[in-house]
Amino acid sequence: MLALQTIADGLVLGGLYALSAVGFSLIFGVMGVVNLSHGALVMIGAYLAWFFWHALGLDPLVTIPVVMLCLGAFGYVYQRGLIQLAVDRSSHVASMLVTFGVALMLRNTLVLVFSPDLRSITPSYSGHPLLLGGIVIDPVRLAALGASLVLLGTLAVILSRSRMGRVIRATAQQELAARLCGVNAHHVYGLTFAVAAAFAGAAGAILGIVLPFSPPDEGLWTLNAFVVVTLGGVGSPQGALLGGLLLGVMATGTSQLIGPAFPNAMMFAVLVAMLLIRPSGLLGNAFAGSR
Repeated sequence: MLALQTIADGLVLGGLYALSAVGFSLIFGVMGVVNLSHGALVMIGAYLAWFFWHALGLDPLVTIPVVMLCLGAFGYVYQRGLIQLAVDRSSHVASMLVTFGVALMLRNTLVLVFSPDLRSITPSYSGHPLLLGGIVIDPVRLAALGASLVLLGTLAVILSRSRMGRVIRATAQQELAARLCGVNAHHVYGLTFAVAAAFAGAAGAILGIVLPFSPPDEGLWTLNAFVVVTLGGVGSPQGALLGGLLLGVMATGTSQLIGPAFPNAMMFAVLVAMLLIRPSGLLGNAFAGSR
């Protein structure tokens, strides 16, 4: 039963990891930019959800559309106003440095506005665990996993079935060909970043009901996203889901079998092993076929 409980907890955590990493994966796969401010966007989503819950009493899951809209608008302006300028005038390395600087500014802004103290969100349905076959299931964590899977499924459908998704994939695979067909590549990159930021915000809103959070956690969530992408592969919700679930089960298993201080060490060990054995991840690069 202990093993089943550990796996169940790991799957819940893995769903959150997957949702928080899918935007990072999308930006890297489409634009080739390593967004080191990704974790800060997740934290902004968490604090927005906390504000709506604390000030208005709204459930974080209900406020996800509003949080996604706010972060999406910010992401578009952020990409067009800073990142694209860095790429055009210098290189992708410069854009990485820009995102690192923005991450520091956003972290300190959150500390200034909300203080460095830990925050958490306690919805009305928390504290009433369910017992299923000897496994304790927290309704809050179950709702978080369900919301994460729905959002990941929605993104997969958008990328594969919608016109915007087809344009994003075409620009990622062959930018020059897309431009020759009349596609405004810079606008597409802005939309891609907006989508990625929106889903980072949604992950933050869900994070708030599962785990306590504070501004310095942004670095950890950026690192988690990098590991998830390395495990699952670049550019697809399916790769993010696989990598997130594996990382979640690995983290809870390590905490249970070795100790709560060792999940990060195990995470780095797996990261190094994957980079040596299969750098493209288990599912490969979703946009690499035509490059």
